[in-house]
Order: sequence, then structure tokens, then C-alpha cells
Amino acid sequence: MLQAQGLLVDDESRCVHYHSDKDIVALQCYECQKYYACYQCHNVLESHIFSPYPLNLKQDKPILCGSCKKTLTYEEYREKGSCSYCAALFNPACQSHHSYYFK
Repeated sequence: MLQAQGLLVDDESRCVHYHSDKDIVALQCYECQKYYACYQCHNVLESHIFSPYPLNLKQDKPILCGSCKKTLTYEEYREKGSCSYCAALFNPACQSHHSYYFK
């Protein structure tokens, strides 16, 4: 089962930086292909900075739901604001960090 990496990550992918009830999304770094709770955790723990995922790779699944551990495409993530599999709500404020995670 996939698990998000990061600093003080709980069972649903919350980390020391983002830990509200809806902060349950982990995102995949394009360079190392690891799922991290946030770009800040990644940048502390890896030897390279977080590399945004190209949006033209439509079939790839760079989002990990911390609730059910299923991976989602970018379209699935953006479509409803919740997980397509378990209906867990995602934090809408994460869109303010779009440029860190996607290009």
C-alpha cells in the first residue's frame, strides 16, 4: 500500500506543515516519483527540489488520497474536490499551491 512521505506524517497524509481535516492529499514529485505530504517536506528530505508533474501526462496518477490510499489522475482530483473512490473531501485551499505541484 502506498504511503505519503514527509515530516511527522499521520495515517492520512497530514504533515507538520499541513494538518487540517481536509489536508489528506499527497502529491508525486515528477523527478523521484515519490508521494509526499507537501513540497516543503520533500525539499527537506530529498537532495533535489520538488519537481512539478506535467499536466500533459493525463493517464498518470500523481495524487494519492490519504484516506483510502488510491491514486488519482489530475482530472479526477480537480473534478469534484473529493476522492473519486472514498468521497473524502480535499482542502480547496491547496489550489493556491498549484504551481508547486503541476506544470
